[in-house]
Amino acid sequence: MTVAPPRHGPDAGADHSAFPALDGLRAVAVAAVLLTHAAFWTGRYERGFGATFLARMDSGVAVFFVISGFLLFRPWLLAALPGARSRQSVRRYAVRRALRILPAYWLAVVLALTVLPQNRDASGADWLRQGLLVQIYRYGWFREGLTQTWSLATEVSFYAVLPVIGLGAAWWLRRRPWSARTAMAVCGALALVPVAWQVWLHSGQRPVMGGFWLPAYLGWFAAGMALAVVKVHLDTQQPPARSAWWHAEELGRHPFTCWAVGAAALLAAMTPLAGPRSLTADTAGQAISKSILYAILAVSLAWPAVFGQGRTVRVLLANAPMRYLGDVSYGVFLYHLVVLDLVMRLLGNAVFHGQVVQVFPLTVLGSVAVAAVSFRFLERPLIRLGHRRTRG
Repeated sequence: MTVAPPRHGPDAGADHSAFPALDGLRAVAVAAVLLTHAAFWTGRYERGFGATFLARMDSGVAVFFVISGFLLFRPWLLAALPGARSRQSVRRYAVRRALRILPAYWLAVVLALTVLPQNRDASGADWLRQGLLVQIYRYGWFREGLTQTWSLATEVSFYAVLPVIGLGAAWWLRRRPWSARTAMAVCGALALVPVAWQVWLHSGQRPVMGGFWLPAYLGWFAAGMALAVVKVHLDTQQPPARSAWWHAEELGRHPFTCWAVGAAALLAAMTPLAGPRSLTADTAGQAISKSILYAILAVSLAWPAVFGQGRTVRVLLANAPMRYLGDVSYGVFLYHLVVLDLVMRLLGNAVFHGQVVQVFPLTVLGSVAVAAVSFRFLERPLIRLGHRRTRG
């Protein structure tokens, strides 16, 4: 298998081409999300060998959040360093994020609300809520074929917060010398927010949907941001050869060690420590444990793609097919529940019935096909337009 050469990806503003293995990791993450949804729809969550493993494939969301935290925070850090050739523009950032996320998402909303018979009673308010990505803020606002977009709504809220963090970093670095330890301490403080949030949520009558909001998942984004801090420190400050910071690169050259740590975290998450087989947990302790274990899993998977970038990682994750699947992974994520619903109908399966070994591959094929068309004719042209209009 050949390794694809570096190229200009569809979202270069987020360092798309600098870390090609992250494209392949996106493909792995979206496959995990599809697998857990196929397992849920066919009832495999609650029966048969490997049910807990299938349920824990929702950890693919954590992988997406860690990747976003890393790729999106790194440019802000680089632009904030003394001597940087350009400043990070909030306008450029906002335009590029909007063109990357919203058009394909709005198409997914149209498909879900018009194609699926369960949504025939969708009101104008439903269209507005889904279109504005506010469906996570009140119980009962989700519509069929769009329930997976809770994570997109959470991610968009992170997009809104990130410029504040980035501008704060720029303000700090204009007054004080670069300190990787201080930056890591800030990431650590952000990672503690979900702990306090879960304790608060489980302490009494709290918002039912609060478990879907950004504070519950800020730790995953913060983990990615911490990776960005280490990478920027190594790339720009060139610490002494014996510095402990270089252990990050050394560890990245041993991907199977990193992935073994991730596998151990996944196994731990399959125990009662992480709570029931669902997105929500019965206790704050279970929610916190699951969040930490998923963070360890996601960071372990991303580490060799960020540091070291050895041949094994390039061959497995940075080859041309995996990079293409990474490009279309956003569309796969958006459209797959509509495709899954149609697959279930095609096979004559009622909800919570059927075989995941049939439903999953058909859903993958259908979702990739729809996503490929979406990427070719909608997403990529608008992404390129956004880059042309905001260049410089």
